[in-house]
Amino acid sequence: MTVRHEAETGSEGDSLEVWIDQDLCTGDGICAQYAPEVFELDIDGLAYVKSGDDELLQAPGATTPVPLPLLNDVVDSAKECPGDCIHVRRVADGVEVYGPEAA
Repeated sequence: MTVRHEAETGSEGDSLEVWIDQDLCTGDGICAQYAPEVFELDIDGLAYVKSGDDELLQAPGATTPVPLPLLNDVVDSAKECPGDCIHVRRVADGVEVYGPEAA
């Protein structure tokens, strides 16, 4: 069972997804250092999330599941991001739980 598969088999109420607002991304790469399984810098110098198949998701607002074993790394990425562009939200209701718009 892969890390991504473990995250996707949890109950939907607990599931989290992450996305990056490239308009705010500063390209520092902190996210890719914390969680390279989830984030990657592209040739344009901006960070993007990756799919479970390790594909770079370049569509604006593209989301990917947050694997439970990597939750702390993804949260640290959101907290340390100088561009405040990483958003982690619950899948069930779309509420941001980590990131610049978290309550």
